[in-house]
Amino acid sequence: QVQLVESGGGLVQPGGSLRLSCVASGILFSICTMGWYRQVPGKQRELVVSITSGGGTNAADSVKGRFTISRDNAKNTVYLQMNSLKPEDTAVYYCNARYGAFDAWGQGTLVTVSS
Repeated sequence: QVQLVESGGGLVQPGGSLRLSCVASGILFSICTMGWYRQVPGKQRELVVSITSGGGTNAADSVKGRFTISRDNAKNTVYLQMNSLKPEDTAVYYCNARYGAFDAWGQGTLVTVSS
């Protein structure tokens, strides 16, 4: 059974940091491109940043220099380190695993940036 379980969301003040984690099971994690996406009500889900099996990354312009993705294949885990958070980063953050036609999503974790 494929499972992606996110954790680490919460309330943080502007300028603060959070680290999200996503633990995968039931997939061949090491060959998947892993990504973090986010969605706010009324808007489409958007890519935040992704990392390929080889370690290449692709980030949205809005988070470059602030967010960092990393993966630990031994732990089947992908991380999203978010620094210098802004109110506009408030969203539900979703973990994604992709390989060819395979595409799986986690349930999401809410990040709220507010004073």
